[in-house]
Amino acid sequence: MRYFNTEGACNPQEHYMVKLDDRLEEIKKMLVDRKKYFIINRGRQYGKTTMLRALEKYLEKDYIVLSLDFQGLETEKYANSVTFAHAFAKELLEAANLTMLRDQKPLWEPLAHFADGAEKDGIMELFVILSRMCKDAEKPIVLMIDEVDSASNNQVFVDFLSILRKYYLGRDKMPIFHAVVLAGVYDIKNLKLKLRPETEHQYNSPWNIAAKFKVDMSFSANQIASMLSDYEADYHTGMDLREIAGEIYRYTSGYPVLVSAICKYINEDLSGGDGFESMEGAWTREGILRAVKAILVDNVPLFESMIRHINEYPEMKKMFQAILFQGSEFAYNPDTKEINLAHMFGYAVDEAGKVRIANRIFETRLYNYFLSEEELTSVIGKVPFSVCGHRIPVL
Repeated sequence: MRYFNTEGACNPQEHYMVKLDDRLEEIKKMLVDRKKYFIINRGRQYGKTTMLRALEKYLEKDYIVLSLDFQGLETEKYANSVTFAHAFAKELLEAANLTMLRDQKPLWEPLAHFADGAEKDGIMELFVILSRMCKDAEKPIVLMIDEVDSASNNQVFVDFLSILRKYYLGRDKMPIFHAVVLAGVYDIKNLKLKLRPETEHQYNSPWNIAAKFKVDMSFSANQIASMLSDYEADYHTGMDLREIAGEIYRYTSGYPVLVSAICKYINEDLSGGDGFESMEGAWTREGILRAVKAILVDNVPLFESMIRHINEYPEMKKMFQAILFQGSEFAYNPDTKEINLAHMFGYAVDEAGKVRIANRIFETRLYNYFLSEEELTSVIGKVPFSVCGHRIPVL
């Protein structure tokens, strides 16, 4: 039986998931076929890796796809351009072995010689080899790099992207990848954010080769209902698909991992439990509410990232506090750093020109955190503390 997955990428053979065919066709037609360079930048656990893996398979009829993941690249590989170039070459070779290129030894052999040779040549020499490879390949080559954020605070990687930009703009004279797909939380104009001193947290200029990724990766109520229909075909709970999907959407606004988390809790933790003896009783409004309450007090990576980010950016924190406790409204202006970051991280959305917290679960989690923080600060401020065993009154 398939199950609802909240850890890592989803596989349609193993997990209940929203069908991606329409989105994949849109990405192929509007971006890849048009030779675009773009970043799939969405918040944590928003389905980026799932989308990349599905896109890789979807494109393999017309393209050679070299798919890399920078999450496992050791820190020492970014020491300088030479070590990075050789590490990158080895990652490309591993990706090539998983594609039709494994049977085209003359094509990738120069890359293998570079990867195994003495570490004296760097990024520029690597691109000469890549250019020849792209020129001679039977099909256009598409480069995909997942978890690009893990490399974004390394200057050598930014240098790599700069050379890639140079080749990309000069493709008529220097053949290079047909299309480039990067995936991560940060968009391309924020890749250098961590390279600058704390007092100079300004954005570098956006690179004009980056096409805007407009594909909506959130789940609509109808898409949630379609996913639940697959589940219903296996379990026959008798749930009202339209009602349940609408209720899940009301709490999550379609944030993928939150949708899956609610469904997973109902299926694995709630059914047969206290007050929900039957599967039919669990897949109700009451069951969804119980699941939401459980998720709100769980220590999940998504919430940990959200709390860390709002504490890293105090003005963003103040904005959310004003929205939740004072009912303040802020015009949605993407040129304002805190608003741009809140949207990029997936915590805020543009709703009729106003900044809105992305979903009800985020609203409640933030509200509870701010309230608890205020209560703790208030209580600690009234409690005497001691020095060397002597109680010191607070004035």
